[in-house]
Amino acid sequence: MTLRDAVLNRAIILAPALLMLAACGAAPVGEKPLSEAAKAAVTNNAGAPRDQLARQIDDLFTMPGLGETRAVVVFADGKLAAERYAEGYDEKTRFISWSMAKTVTGVLIGMLVSDGLLALDAPAPVPLWQRPGDPRAEITLRHLLQMRSGLRHTEAGEPPYESSEVRMLFLDGRDNMAKWAAEQPLEAEPGAKWEYSSNTSVILADIAARALTTSDRPEARRKAVADYLQQRLFGPLGMTSMVPEFDASGTLIGGSLMHATARDWAKFGEFLRRKGRAPGGEQLVPQRWVEAMVTPSPKSPHYGFQIWLNRPVPGREPGDHPLFPDRAPESLFSLIGHMGQYVLVSPSQRVTLVRLGHSDAKERPPMLQQAADVLELYPAP
Repeated sequence: MTLRDAVLNRAIILAPALLMLAACGAAPVGEKPLSEAAKAAVTNNAGAPRDQLARQIDDLFTMPGLGETRAVVVFADGKLAAERYAEGYDEKTRFISWSMAKTVTGVLIGMLVSDGLLALDAPAPVPLWQRPGDPRAEITLRHLLQMRSGLRHTEAGEPPYESSEVRMLFLDGRDNMAKWAAEQPLEAEPGAKWEYSSNTSVILADIAARALTTSDRPEARRKAVADYLQQRLFGPLGMTSMVPEFDASGTLIGGSLMHATARDWAKFGEFLRRKGRAPGGEQLVPQRWVEAMVTPSPKSPHYGFQIWLNRPVPGREPGDHPLFPDRAPESLFSLIGHMGQYVLVSPSQRVTLVRLGHSDAKERPPMLQQAADVLELYPAP
């Protein structure tokens, strides 16, 4: 018998066995078998091939070069499709938001606009800017929401202690963050330039506090904002784990410091996917506000009202984008937090994907590509 004949005979013998393995859901040749943890992560409401979903999520936890994934939660068509945690974390762990908090602040402002307590295109009610001749009086609430205030700012820099964000959060501005942020001079005409700014979100949080109480007492400011958020947003959504932080002046640290479980971050993403409705149908913020949030800024197509958009940016390569416009619908939007916190919401696919963990600048792009692999299991109509 020739070598060729031997190979053909072996292939004929093995073929039925390979077909039986495939029918039983075994891993294709060359792929490692799924662990029990990977299989257990996927529910009966997966909305996608269960083994494929389990494998793509498993890769988020195990693939080298992606950083440390600590939690993944997937909702598909409004139902829990998958949930998995790294060792040391579980469904009760509160995860820090970092900049995902900005989107909560954006919804808070929308509720106050809906209540008639704030006006979107009126000058932002910041007392420091209302003095005669102050050019900052031209800054509107819309400018702040879209990161177009024109205020002098450096979000991240070297050395880190010279960045505006670090100075506000941890150094000379930490006791009264909004005051420090609002004191910055203009470096551009209001509305003319997009610049990502955590400090802008704290100014918005201070505006919210002033809309809810006339008191300057820190405890009164904290209570007014915390009670409003609990009664109007967190409570109706069942976000029982949410813990927002405040500075010494009682201002919500609305750009970076809120804590919640992965499930509760997913509930918030689902709330936005439903355009502001609670699971029971109650409209918590007007639908038109959520639509405005996900409308591109005139100065940055990949940013709306305190939220990132999956829109291409002219002149920017796909790999140089905070999301992946080449691999997911343009209608996708996301909360994004420092070091790899994501709530990815794809309305056309009816999917919300939460990924929380720790990935550095080099690890985030491949990690996002793996998250895109998960989303691609849910084809858009």
